[in-house]
Amino acid sequence: MSKNPCHRDQLNSLRRIEGQIRGIQKMIEENRYCVDVLTQTASVVGALLRVQDNILEKHLNMCVTNALKGKSEDEKQKKINEMLALIKKFRRKA
Repeated sequence: MSKNPCHRDQLNSLRRIEGQIRGIQKMIEENRYCVDVLTQTASVVGALLRVQDNILEKHLNMCVTNALKGKSEDEKQKKINEMLALIKKFRRKA
């Protein structure tokens, strides 16, 4: 079985998001204006979606591509089923 891809390149983004979350917590503690808090939460959601996109792209380019190039029909079908499940899951959240 192939090794999982490394996602360490996403750690800086996740640390930045962590800081944004702490900032939102502080804004709430300081009773900041609702629209300002909502704007910051939208920024965090956008940043998380970019991380998700990057990881999904790497998964498609590495894991799925390797499975589809392989000889095992079972592994190919597993990856196809996995991607279908992910698409359904993401679509529900949209």
